Amino acid sequence: MRFLILGATGPSGLLLVRQALAAYPQSVVVIYARSPEKLPADLAANPSVVVVKGQLEELDALENALQGVDVILSALGPGPWHPSNTPLAKGYSNLIDLMHKHNIKRLLCLGTASIKDEHDKFSLIFKSFVTSVSTLAHSAYKDVVAIGDIVRTKGEDLDWTIVRVPILTNAESRAVVGGYIGDGKVGVFLPRLAFAVFMVEEVEKREWVKKAPMISAP
Repeated sequence: MRFLILGATGPSGLLLVRQALAAYPQSVVVIYARSPEKLPADLAANPSVVVVKGQLEELDALENALQGVDVILSALGPGPWHPSNTPLAKGYSNLIDLMHKHNIKRLLCLGTASIKDEHDKFSLIFKSFVTSVSTLAHSAYKDVVAIGDIVRTKGEDLDWTIVRVPILTNAESRAVVGGYIGDGKVGVFLPRLAFAVFMVEEVEKREWVKKAPMISAP
């Protein structure tokens, strides 16, 4: 198995890299990063890790990183001072074009409750979260919503999974439950480690292909 991991230098992305290496010890993990110097020394020196420097808009570098890849795992998410021109959604659009070109089918990416799903039910607390984000961080909200639209439409023929997360914590728990907003199972907190575990396990489980589950701590 050859993975491409996006957003690998962030706190959730680093855990995603480590989980992929642990679950697939014979695999190769390609890290595509704008600032690869942020990687811990043990990961940068790991013989199973290939580091490619580049940004989402650098199509030649991105295409180079995709060579031979089987599965793409993305922990990309908006930052606190997010630009208004939906750069992540545009990056996913470029990525999906290249996935089609190289016949790569499997994409698992980070999302939030701002991405709506037809299986969601009303939840006052999640509605409050989304309203707050759309008001106080509108550029980030707009980009996340656009990511959901791009993946579902432009990537309609891909085996995609949008893993929607609530408030992320640094708890050490690996326990996770998947469902939809308002189903009585999904809560408002999720350890980053549990996010990484869920993403990597879903590669083989394929329980959520072409779906956008909301996941949380049990």
